[in-house]
Amino acid sequence: MAELFVRIVGNDLPGRECGEYRDVHVAVQRGREPEGAVPGDAPEAVWEFTVRTVDTPDGPGARDFRGPHVQGRRGARFLYLTWGEQPAGAEFTMFRRAKLFLDDLPEQAVAGGKVEGRLGLTDAHGLPLCAAVRPPRIHWS
Repeated sequence: MAELFVRIVGNDLPGRECGEYRDVHVAVQRGREPEGAVPGDAPEAVWEFTVRTVDTPDGPGARDFRGPHVQGRRGARFLYLTWGEQPAGAEFTMFRRAKLFLDDLPEQAVAGGKVEGRLGLTDAHGLPLCAAVRPPRIHWS
């Protein structure tokens, strides 16, 4: 078992008001809860945390990812960026999510114990990025 330091950097946030949504924030999901919520009009959103990697019996070099930020079943693990409305003093209410797939991580970065993902957080319609996010939409290094 080894630790992998993960840093996600998002830019081009969609704003605090997007379509029908107000007080928009984005967070990384830890278990079922948002963590590190950033306002939708921030110049940048950065999250840092660790993930554990474990070898699996699926063949040479096969590994799995574990930890409170890791979602999905073995062989299809991912991280969620979760979008929600969060008026001052109120709870975060999720309205959409983006999946960042861990099988897209570069082998060298995983072996080195440190990976960074960079992505724009606004979709082609000016709304919060959602659904499956894979390279080249996200750049892992």
